[in-house]
Amino acid sequence: MKSAPALFDRSALLHHRARASRDALFLHHAAVDEAQDRLAMVKRSFKNVAIVSPFAPVWQNAFPAAQILPDDEVLALQPGACDLVIHAMCLHWANDPVGQVIQCRRALKPDGLFLCFTLGGTTLSELRSALAEAESRLTGGLSPRIAPMAEIRDLGAVLQRAGLNLPVADTLPLTAEYRDLYHLMHDLRAMGETNALADRLKHPTRRSLFQQAERVYRDRFATPEGKLPASFEIVSLTAWCPDDSQPKPLRPGSASTRLAEALGAKETRLPD
Repeated sequence: MKSAPALFDRSALLHHRARASRDALFLHHAAVDEAQDRLAMVKRSFKNVAIVSPFAPVWQNAFPAAQILPDDEVLALQPGACDLVIHAMCLHWANDPVGQVIQCRRALKPDGLFLCFTLGGTTLSELRSALAEAESRLTGGLSPRIAPMAEIRDLGAVLQRAGLNLPVADTLPLTAEYRDLYHLMHDLRAMGETNALADRLKHPTRRSLFQQAERVYRDRFATPEGKLPASFEIVSLTAWCPDDSQPKPLRPGSASTRLAEALGAKETRLPD
């Protein structure tokens, strides 16, 4: 049985990351802050921490004792070795995101915590729209230019498919502003987040396409100050490795108190 073709070109992705600038990784620093905020609310200390990240230095200061490893397709994690695993800002580049989360779950001890931070579906929505309209106008077609990113409800379902308990998914929207389209593209290159789709065009794009996209971007999205806003959405996922100590849902019909009594409301019987 043939495996599905890879969505992403890993060699291109690694090449892009190698050119990244530490000064441009503001999304990764925002994820570090989110991780620290969430861990501050958990009344537990974690001694065996693993972090999956393409940019280890971003996480080393906040988690100096953690094992930090790259997001290879097979993660260098030992089964049952960790009480906390953080998958940090790289799940949106995974050819098998469910497989990545399953590997993290297997690395957790019972009742271990899994955190994941990844880019969600509204990321670069303005750029995606401007490029699509510009290319449609000029060529009558569309090329794969910006990677598809999962919606929050789909990412929440990934946690359940991976066998994790008590899943929670929420989102942190961020907006950055740029002088022009080339400024935004330069920043994406410095982040290591440029096009690594396997089916991307392998020849240079005509300058006229970017000029047209700039005009569309400005017409639709420019701020009153003439800046181009770019949306980023960091989706935060939290879940726990299964353990008998965790709360379990009650069986249907097992409640001992009527809902109307708990709410102090009058119960009205519906007609048959």
